[in-house]
Amino acid sequence: MSFGSFLQLSRPKQWTKNGFVLAGLVFAGEVLVASSILAAFLAFVAFCALSSSVYAANDVLDIDEDRKHPRKRERPVASGAVSSRAAVIFATLLAAIGLAVCFSINVPVGLAGLAYLGLQAIYTTVFKHMAILDVMSISTGFVIRAMAGVAAVASPISPWLIVCTGLLTLFLGFSKRRHELASLGDGAAVHRRNLSDYSVPLLDEMMNIMLSATIIAYTIYTFFGAENDYMMATIPFVIYGVLRYMLLVHRDGGDNPDTLLLRDRPLQITLLLWLIVAMAVIYAT
Repeated sequence: MSFGSFLQLSRPKQWTKNGFVLAGLVFAGEVLVASSILAAFLAFVAFCALSSSVYAANDVLDIDEDRKHPRKRERPVASGAVSSRAAVIFATLLAAIGLAVCFSINVPVGLAGLAYLGLQAIYTTVFKHMAILDVMSISTGFVIRAMAGVAAVASPISPWLIVCTGLLTLFLGFSKRRHELASLGDGAAVHRRNLSDYSVPLLDEMMNIMLSATIIAYTIYTFFGAENDYMMATIPFVIYGVLRYMLLVHRDGGDNPDTLLLRDRPLQITLLLWLIVAMAVIYAT
């Protein structure tokens, strides 16, 4: 059992999802406040530890299904590189560290950490096997991340941004289910039981609904929830970003949608430009 195996077990490529924790820092106008930067960074690190603990625990619970998956069978636990006992100990240690850091920031962030772990426990044992509720549970995890980030800087943001977070992550969740169904084919239900309740056309419809709702909710935020009307200048970046993501999901059906942001240059540029314009509006107007 090498350090590399435990690092792989932590799934560092998935840590980009914890970027939602930093949304509160940006949109609360606290980027130039040193104490807020530190608190937000610590919250980000804490949720990286918490999410990695969940990944490690899930790999133990899903070992049989992962061994039947063409890609997941290479994961440390499924391949035998890390024993189930070592993975459980590692997951427990990461969870303890993550919660300790959360509570060191403040109690609300600590409670958000507990809520995140509690949600993951329910998801793994119950909701994971229930169509629609599985994706809604994943989306709720992202909302908790965003709310933890807001609590870390102790400065409120528009509730419309929380709505946007929920809708966007529902879109991302359904796109992941579509990828699983399309890539695994007839063996999809063997890997994940509730995939038998989905179909590619149904998931395409769900993605279309969530994409439209996300764009509408973000537009409403720029009109009524933002500090000034100049935030409307960020709308084109959001529209292009989600449409680009959808294009990649349909065009590159065999690739993992979780890592699209790490691989697609146009998406990275769009995110950077959106962030630059949003920060310019918030801090320079």
